[in-house]
Amino acid sequence: MKSFDLEARTEDFSLGVIRLFRRLPHDDVARVLGRQVLRSGTSIGANYHEAARARSNAEFIAKMGDRLKEANETVYWLNLLQRAEVITLNEVESVRAECRELVAIFTASIATAKRKER
Repeated sequence: MKSFDLEARTEDFSLGVIRLFRRLPHDDVARVLGRQVLRSGTSIGANYHEAARARSNAEFIAKMGDRLKEANETVYWLNLLQRAEVITLNEVESVRAECRELVAIFTASIATAKRKER
């Protein structure tokens, strides 16, 4: 079972993204796409820290939205890395699967927070 401690989970995800980035080939396409994944994937955890310390429900929703945006963007870049054959399906799938799970969790968290706001 996956941990529901999102602070630790998003940090572990960031570390997985870093490890994936380090395994990429050293060509121009891999560097450009890899940096995009590295930027968006590691910012998910940073945005989680901000959301967890929000001063209001509205601020929490806004920060969660930032996190969701970065997670969706990370899925896009991971897909592109694999479809461009920079990295194999086996190499990318566990990171992409975790990112999709985080997207689902963030989406549900935003919906719950919006219901509480009403």
